[in-house]
Amino acid sequence: MSTAVRAAPTVLPAAAAPLFNPWVIALTVTMATFMEVLDTSVANVSLRDIGGSLSATPQEATWVLTSYLVANAMVLPLSGWLSGYLGRKRFYMTCVLLFTVSSALCGMAQSLSQLILFRVLQGIGGGGLQPSEQAILVDTFPPQKRGMAMAVFTMAILVAPILGPTLGGFITDNYGWRWVFYINVPVGCLSLFLSNIVVQDPPYLKERTAQMRGKGFRIDLIGIGLLALGLASLEVVLDKGQEEDWFDSWFIVGFAAVAVVALIAAVVWELRHPQPIVNLRLFKDRNFLVSCLIVFCSFGVLYGSTVLLPQMLQSLMGYSATMAGLVLSPAGLVTMLELPLIGFLLGRRVDARWMIAAGLAVVAFASYWMSTLSLQATPMDVILPRCMQVLGAGLMFVPINVTAYMNVPKDQSNNASALYSLIRNEASGIGVAVVTTLLERQTQFHQFRLAERVNPLNPLATDMIGRFDQVLGSQAGLTAVYRLVQQQAASLAYMDMFWIYCLAALAAIPLVLLLRRPAAMKGDMAAH
Repeated sequence: MSTAVRAAPTVLPAAAAPLFNPWVIALTVTMATFMEVLDTSVANVSLRDIGGSLSATPQEATWVLTSYLVANAMVLPLSGWLSGYLGRKRFYMTCVLLFTVSSALCGMAQSLSQLILFRVLQGIGGGGLQPSEQAILVDTFPPQKRGMAMAVFTMAILVAPILGPTLGGFITDNYGWRWVFYINVPVGCLSLFLSNIVVQDPPYLKERTAQMRGKGFRIDLIGIGLLALGLASLEVVLDKGQEEDWFDSWFIVGFAAVAVVALIAAVVWELRHPQPIVNLRLFKDRNFLVSCLIVFCSFGVLYGSTVLLPQMLQSLMGYSATMAGLVLSPAGLVTMLELPLIGFLLGRRVDARWMIAAGLAVVAFASYWMSTLSLQATPMDVILPRCMQVLGAGLMFVPINVTAYMNVPKDQSNNASALYSLIRNEASGIGVAVVTTLLERQTQFHQFRLAERVNPLNPLATDMIGRFDQVLGSQAGLTAVYRLVQQQAASLAYMDMFWIYCLAALAAIPLVLLLRRPAAMKGDMAAH
């Protein structure tokens, strides 16, 4: 067992029991997290309207997304230290307040520069919500009931990205893009009101906060600077890489160099610092390290599919944004029905490792199923494999959230949740960046191979061109065949991406063998 675990308190004091029903606390903190995760995807379908309203080009409008992700990534690793110094309740409520106010400001923005500024503030506020909620749930629920609590959290991070494009498209089409941000305001106000009443810091955290404040304002400024610079640069590379043609652009090369140097320096500095802003020593615990690796692989697959499917339905099959969202929405219903059952099974001492392996296998099979789709696929042909993929994700994410915190000491729950959330966030960005690049290059590859067959020596090609000429007019046949080649090439490229997702999910299964037997199977651990 790691040094961090040996230093853990042996038992949680009875006085740390929550004053309110734990489920009231869980639902309260999940509200704001759900809205924050929703905001990572809800604005995607509104970019065209935002650009038109604020006189910006489509390329300029994408900074509305990039600015939010950059700010989010910068705050995630700092949230553990900020929770300890400010007090977790005060930090959480500050994040909710900033997220709510900046959402209102985003809706009122009169120029693109104002909107980007307010999105940065929104990202800063939203960055602390996920790790804070996980830490609150870990402290609120005993280990044997933590599976059901993590099911609630997992529901938020899985369902929100699925509903985001649908909700964003519906609101934009019927009420305007500003209401995409205004909807956060009433939810944020309700979350603030309830959080002030039901959320409490446990005694050990109050004591730690008092100790940190008693020593004065001591903060690892060099660590903060290196992490912020490295993660911000990495987000710019991931979000703008394909648009700028990756390393053929000096813009991307510069940011990539800064990211590599800053992040390597940050790792070295944090490992040597006595009070690091991010406690990388938590990776000494095998369960935490392996859980982060599995989440990195699997969340990249799930989030990448969430991005790819709407694109494929709209660009190749003629779906509107709203219709594409409706096709994907049943997966959200499956998640909501499944996760309470998963939490119940964990509470009944089912080995979480088998559930994680089964979940990865189901995700792999569903991804392979998607790789067999064609342009003639019906809505049900898309709904069924997507529901199965999300079913596998729920089967996997809840037990892995429990397993990750199995040996994490109470006084490190804030740092662990911040680091875990950062890994999950970066997996999403890297997964989308990689698949976007591969999608374009595979499209070019398949288009080149298909175009080879459109020549005068191929009787099928010449016959098809002749038929199109008869229907559409002279010289129109070749143009029509070329468009058909482009469409088929893009379709084959999408299928390749789902096949890659299948392999990625399968590759993560052997990692499950490295996990120790989870706490739910062994009773309360001393570290808890």
